[in-house]
Amino acid sequence: MTVTHPAPMTWSALPLLKGKTVVVTGSASGIGLETARLCTAMGATVLGVDLTRRFDHVEEFYRADLSDPRAIDALVDVLPDGIHGLANIAGLPPTAPADKVLAVNLLGLKRLTLALVPKLADGASIVNLASLAGFGWPQAIPAIRASEDLDWDGLAEFMARWGVTNEGGRSYFFTKEALIAWTMQHRWTWRDRGIRMNAVSPGPVDTPILKDFVETLGARAEEDMKTMDRPGTPADIAPVVAFLLSDMTRWIRGTNIPTDGGMASHILCGAHGL
Repeated sequence: MTVTHPAPMTWSALPLLKGKTVVVTGSASGIGLETARLCTAMGATVLGVDLTRRFDHVEEFYRADLSDPRAIDALVDVLPDGIHGLANIAGLPPTAPADKVLAVNLLGLKRLTLALVPKLADGASIVNLASLAGFGWPQAIPAIRASEDLDWDGLAEFMARWGVTNEGGRSYFFTKEALIAWTMQHRWTWRDRGIRMNAVSPGPVDTPILKDFVETLGARAEEDMKTMDRPGTPADIAPVVAFLLSDMTRWIRGTNIPTDGGMASHILCGAHGL
């Protein structure tokens, strides 16, 4: 099937983030790179974080392994005060070792976010990149509850107890389920300072790791791709992240925005006979 993507919009004329300092993790590729580019175009000073060194579209670059708690703590130490936005976009696909997927996509994300809160400006926005893969979070509540205080030391025991392995992409799916729940739980945590947290859930997106999902999910992924008109692109996702980082969304709290070409609605309609 030949897929034609629409031409990306030009957003540089909209200075929605002028004067803001925004941290973007995963800034070297895919959605993170496009988010860094777009935030810069919208007037933000972007501080990029990634394992891969890439300096375009960021004012400053910080190399950090977000699977390592010591590296995260060191990163927090060197990041400046007065950060207006944090876009948690770094993540590993389900083809990576399951313990690494949990470490980066969930444990590392939580540790970085909570440690950065004291350095955030009042009115700051936190945006977590979840996924359509987290759609089934209501069915995972016991495991999500069990993971609330999970740390690196208990990771192996947790994975064995709850069957969070790479089989069927479960490691990836669980991290996104838990992330959506965590986002909702923190809807009002820092409300006294005007700090909000929201999530964006892309469907299949044409990035270098799309093949990893197709490889892991097999026929399931193929069926989804047939249902959709096309996979998304980073340019479809980054504007939603930027919108949530802007002052236009100060009363959106604890929300997960599906950005998936209609797949979440398709699943819901099928489940409810609509």
